[in-house]
Amino acid sequence: MATLTAEFAEQKGDTIALVDDEGTRTWAELDERINRLANGLRDRGLGVGDTLAIIAGNRREWFEVTLACAHIGVTFVPVNWHWVAEEIAYVLGDSGATAVVTDDRFADVVLEALDDPQASGVTTRLIAGVAGRGTLESLEDLVTGSSAESPADQSLGGPMFYTSGTTGQPKGVRSSLTGGGGAPVEIYQLVGASFGDYVPVPGITGLCGPVYHSAQWAFSWLPMIGGSSVVMQHKYDSAHLLELIDRWDITNVHLVPTQLKRLLDLPDDVRSAFDGSSLESVLHGAAPCPPAVKQQMIDWWGSVVTEYYGSTEGQIITTCSSEQWMSKGGSVGPPVGTMEIYVVGDDGERLGPNEDGTLYFRNVMGTDFEYHNAPEKTEAAHLEPGVFTTGDVGHLDDDGYLWLSSRKIDMVISGGVNIYPAEIEGVLGGHADVADAAVIGIPNEEFGEEVKAVVVLRPGVGTGTETTDRLLDHCREHLAGYKVPRSVDFVSELPRTGTGKIKKNDLREPYWAEADRSI
Repeated sequence: MATLTAEFAEQKGDTIALVDDEGTRTWAELDERINRLANGLRDRGLGVGDTLAIIAGNRREWFEVTLACAHIGVTFVPVNWHWVAEEIAYVLGDSGATAVVTDDRFADVVLEALDDPQASGVTTRLIAGVAGRGTLESLEDLVTGSSAESPADQSLGGPMFYTSGTTGQPKGVRSSLTGGGGAPVEIYQLVGASFGDYVPVPGITGLCGPVYHSAQWAFSWLPMIGGSSVVMQHKYDSAHLLELIDRWDITNVHLVPTQLKRLLDLPDDVRSAFDGSSLESVLHGAAPCPPAVKQQMIDWWGSVVTEYYGSTEGQIITTCSSEQWMSKGGSVGPPVGTMEIYVVGDDGERLGPNEDGTLYFRNVMGTDFEYHNAPEKTEAAHLEPGVFTTGDVGHLDDDGYLWLSSRKIDMVISGGVNIYPAEIEGVLGGHADVADAAVIGIPNEEFGEEVKAVVVLRPGVGTGTETTDRLLDHCREHLAGYKVPRSVDFVSELPRTGTGKIKKNDLREPYWAEADRSI
């Protein structure tokens, strides 16, 4: 049996393990399907050190495939399904993927990506939920045609999430859980148990954000290793989430501030019909939460609301309970027990309490990360081995609570999603009408920030709506929709330093002047 689910299959085999928009899976069914998928993938030539990319929505097969990879030493790459074919093809090539799994919702863009020479190494091509499509074979045929016996020689495989950066293409983050080196699968059981510090384990997780996101994965997949069931939505719906919480007695859910606001905006009769007594932990993060929204959620749902600060590279760094937030509103809390925080000045010296500097972190358990195929970026992110930065600036107060001041890098966070201007600027800079371009985040009431492009046009190009439309169409062709600027401003020149660097703060300042926050 599959090491990570065998105990639960024996103890609570008929209990529901997974719920998606289409149906359910019991623990016994899940365990058997993991065995079949692990054996089937091995039959296709996948083994320790190989890579599988998954471009599928929140569905049972997403968990089944990745859990199978976790048992046979295969690295799985959760791919953002908003991306266009060009972006997907790059990740398929850069990650060295030899297999891909998708579903019918994203089959067209995946098939287009597979035609790109960068994806030529992908020889195993599977689709969930349908009989097959084009060069994509039925995942279900692989399941039913493979052995249900326990896979031999099980070894740890895990995720490599791709995160965009301040320069160039997205980069893969390889952590101690990425696997591929023959480590024992049982490592996951220790990690899953540790998530009991944040959510009930075992419990029932509500998943209402895309599981390709590292936080959504961590707060659903990892508790599942400890015996938690997962009830998921593919597309977020506030009223439906409330219904699912009460129907399935969900104990924990991860939300971003935009989702919190949409919950608060529900009609009074929908809100009043919600019981919510099963909830024990409501985690929110990924973006700054407006204080009024946070207070209203605490007033409605009580002290179960907890904020956290973390990253794909470092996982959970701090947490801030409702009680802590009430006493220190604005802080993201003290570091969790496994993390140390250092504040470093521009001269490389460590700073004391209440002094702003670049934030560096160290996991006392010795875990670290590296950027796939990018040793120079790995080195740049580290102060020393095991001590890394996310590029954020802030300070620790006298009580050891972390306060974020700004982002040293130019990242825009819209609806909890990280958007990196360099990638968009590169696309805009490739258009024949553009002489120079900068991308910034400006305030947005619902999403926190939105993307704005500030463009210098080549001589003779008009500044009318036709030009704006051409530039935005160009962005849509090469970028996922959420990266496309919501608006474009035209200027005669961009403010630059003596060394030629764009003064992003000068560009942002007019838009943020009336806002109650700086990020």
